[in-house]
This record gives sequence, C-alpha cells and structure tokens, in this order.
Amino acid sequence: MSIASLVLIAVTIVLSSFISGVFGMAGGMVLLGVLLVYFDVATAMVLFSIIQLATNGWRTLHWRHFVLWPIFWRYVAGALIAFVVMRAIAYVPDKAVVYLLLGLMPFAVEALPEPMRPNIEWRGVAFLTGIATTVVQFMAGVGGLFLDIFFQKSRLDRKTTNATKAVTQTYSHLLRGAYFGSLAGTGELTVAMWAPAVVLAVIGAMLAPFVLERMSDAGFRQWTRVLIFVLAAVYLVRGGMMLWQGA
Repeated sequence: MSIASLVLIAVTIVLSSFISGVFGMAGGMVLLGVLLVYFDVATAMVLFSIIQLATNGWRTLHWRHFVLWPIFWRYVAGALIAFVVMRAIAYVPDKAVVYLLLGLMPFAVEALPEPMRPNIEWRGVAFLTGIATTVVQFMAGVGGLFLDIFFQKSRLDRKTTNATKAVTQTYSHLLRGAYFGSLAGTGELTVAMWAPAVVLAVIGAMLAPFVLERMSDAGFRQWTRVLIFVLAAVYLVRGGMMLWQGA
C-alpha cells in the first residue's frame, strides 16, 4: 500500500471518529466507504469494527453519566438473538451490495411515515431495535443510521442520545467483529495496522465534545441530516458504478 493511501486512511479515521463523536453516526459511513476501496469486505469489516469500537468506547466513557442503561441491556438481549441467527446463515455481502445498502438506507428511512417510526423509550422497542440494527449492520456494515430511527421520536437531548447510541454501538461493533472474524478470519490485518488506527480513532473522538458542547439540539439534528444524505448519494453512485462495471 502506498504512502498516499496510508495517509488517506489515517485522515479518514480521525475525521470519521470526529463525525461520529459529534453526531452519534455518519462517521462509520465515511470510514467503511474508504476501507472497502483497499480491503475485501470481511477484512474491511473487522478493521472497521476495531476502529469503531475504540471510537464508541471512548464516547461511552466520556458521556457515561448520560447513558440510559435500561435501554442498553434490552438492546443487548435483542442483538444477541440476531447474532446467533445471522451466524447460522453466515452471509457475507459483496462490495457493491454494501455500497448500495449504505446509500439506500437514508432514503428508506426518510420514506417511512412519521407515525410508523417507533420511540426507543417505548416498552419492548429497545429489544426489537437490538435485533433489527444488528441484522442491518451485518448486511450493510453500518447500523448507526438505522438505529437513529428509534431515537427520532424520543424526547432525549443530544447528549443522552449520543451517549446511549455510543454504548449500544460499542456492543454492536464487538458483535460485528466477531461475526466477520469468525467467518473469514482477520485476513491481512496485523497489530501494526490496527493499533495506530485505534490511536487515531481516539484522537478524533476526543476532539468531538468541543463541538457538541457548543451545538444546539436543533443544529445537531439539521447537520446530521445534511451529512447523511450527501454520503448516501455518493455511495449510491459508487455502488451503481461497481454493478455496471461487473455486468
């Protein structure tokens, strides 16, 4: 791998961790999109899981006093069930499918009528969220956007939302790493590759609170929406081009 490629990946890790730290999502879409350029799907997923585990783990530690733990434990129960079922199926998507799913997801969420969007605070919803989000993560690689569906109708402020999503995503990244690692191994990954990536991820995450503290709840939601749809459009084009070239 060239020096330019390594620099690009390093910058992407810091930037994506920063974005995730501010908005609670979207950073993963940036990072996975770049990793898939240089690695096969299984290797990219494992490396992505390690990096995002560091990012979300730090966010959880920083915002731990805002976490709604009852929601987390119900999410854990649902995610475990989804993991067992998906591992039995042993599905590994190709790159074009991952890009297309990443791109289509925001528009699918937008098309969902507002009354049909559940509230993470409702009884039983956190458990169902764990199941559904885990399945989406194993198929598309990123589940933060899908997870946000269940927070949109809640009355939680930006810090509580960010903190609770961080701890659930930390757990989900553990499951995804175990899923793809058990199916295809760790490929060409070495400690020399992922250890610096973890350090860069934490640096990006540490910068995020300085912005989040100064952002209003309205600004938080507005910028999140813009960022997601820009990324979605890019990945739809990328996935479409890959399908076209492979036809």
